[in-house]
Amino acid sequence: MVAEALVLAVVGSIDALLTAVIAESLTRKESDSNKELVGQGIGNIASGLFGGIPGAGATMGTVVNIQSGARSALSGLVRATILLVVVLWAAGLTAQIPLAVLAGIALKVGLDIVDWSFLKRAHRVSLRAAMIMYGVIGLTVFVDLIWAVALGVFVANVLTIERLCKLQSHAVRAIKSPGTADGLTLDEQLVLERPNGRILLFSLGGPLIFGLAKAISRQHAVLEDHAVLIMDFTDVPVLGVSSSLALEKIILEDLAAGREVWIAGADGDVLKRLERLGITAALPAGRLVATKQEALDQAEALLMDDGRDASGVAPAAAA
Repeated sequence: MVAEALVLAVVGSIDALLTAVIAESLTRKESDSNKELVGQGIGNIASGLFGGIPGAGATMGTVVNIQSGARSALSGLVRATILLVVVLWAAGLTAQIPLAVLAGIALKVGLDIVDWSFLKRAHRVSLRAAMIMYGVIGLTVFVDLIWAVALGVFVANVLTIERLCKLQSHAVRAIKSPGTADGLTLDEQLVLERPNGRILLFSLGGPLIFGLAKAISRQHAVLEDHAVLIMDFTDVPVLGVSSSLALEKIILEDLAAGREVWIAGADGDVLKRLERLGITAALPAGRLVATKQEALDQAEALLMDDGRDASGVAPAAAA
């Protein structure tokens, strides 16, 4: 019973939300999805207590209602009242209506629901979206509505994540010289320039979702020659698990190789994620700073204290 109830709940929710979307497009008014589903749930509970069967938003009934001039929720109550009268007192009269007439009405309403203007140009707008749409239509007709919606949502989410990862990968930059960086202040550029590429500034921006783990590792792999690593989290609002593990690997590898590591600008949820992974605990004291300028200044001072000149080589070795 629980499994069947869940299936009916999913089907009913999908049907109600689909009806709401169509009603929004026809009336140009926005609906509250949560309110619709809660109201439908209360109605189905009440129906079940009196021996009724579960129901959902009726797409065809809604379209006919709107096309007949409905403008408020009162029209839905009137429609429900008329149906109640038909079921309780006028069933004998409606039974005389030929099924062919009802089928014709249903076919006409179904054709009116379809957005023909969009179908004609869907492949020009987005070929991927058009393929998903046609696939969902085919699955709905020949398989099942739940499977169609589930697969459609899954494929659409995968494609969206792929697109977001491509866009966000440009926000992951490994900077060793001012000439390859944008958005740095003059002081930050000078600090990067003086150690002659010995400081690697790992600039991170935007939400670091799981798809960016590969881009993070790739950026670090091509720039192994550095003495100091600075992880800049100033513009990172969200840090995903996979991305945080990739960053942890980079930090631990640099620490194991004897390189100095700073973390700058990490706060809120990002800082909590780093603390839970134990990344902050692995750093020496004072290596968690508020700004990248502070991290750059400390890194430059450390390189100077170690006796390195502008090329990063100690004076004795240079002699």
